[in-house]
Amino acid sequence: MTASVAQTQVLSGKTLVLNKAYLPIHVTTVPRAFSLLYRGVARAVDEEYRTFDFSSWLELSTVGCDSVGLVDRLIRVPRVILLVYFDRVPRRRVRFSRHNIFVRDASTCQYCGRRLPRNELNLDHVVPRSSGGLTNWENIVCSCLSCNRRKGGQMPARVGMKLIRPPHRPQWSPFIAKQVGPERYHEWRPFLSGVDTAYWNVELDSD
Repeated sequence: MTASVAQTQVLSGKTLVLNKAYLPIHVTTVPRAFSLLYRGVARAVDEEYRTFDFSSWLELSTVGCDSVGLVDRLIRVPRVILLVYFDRVPRRRVRFSRHNIFVRDASTCQYCGRRLPRNELNLDHVVPRSSGGLTNWENIVCSCLSCNRRKGGQMPARVGMKLIRPPHRPQWSPFIAKQVGPERYHEWRPFLSGVDTAYWNVELDSD
């Protein structure tokens, strides 16, 4: 891998953004994080929860860390930044969206239990719309194409089908921790329970 390709990959990464109370509110690009840090709008946060302005961050060692090259030196990539003046609290609600239903159900058909690629799954109304079923968290589940055809517009019990578990509205913190996942960047782990990435998903129409 050439140095330019490696630099491009690093710059295409992400940075977690905290408000001044250390609550996660956003995920931004690495170039944007550097811009906020350079302009003094944000401070970088290291693994020991210490904060740094641009000058002091520039002095840190880059050994064993992702870094990018400046004119005369390397600078460590800030994986977490703290906004100096922003104190708003993120909205604690999981949006009702196709993506979030797939996450809640782990891309698994809720009738037969098969985990499948998303293009092999549908969203099914447990209580059919023709029978008054609503489009909401408590009535929509992932369903494979085969189970979806078998069920049709019927109640599950009428065609001998049963849900693996009843659909429910996810709780905010456990859901987001599951969605973002600690494998993304280890520097994010202490803050993952507060990252409402679902905030930016398109919400489904509900009844």
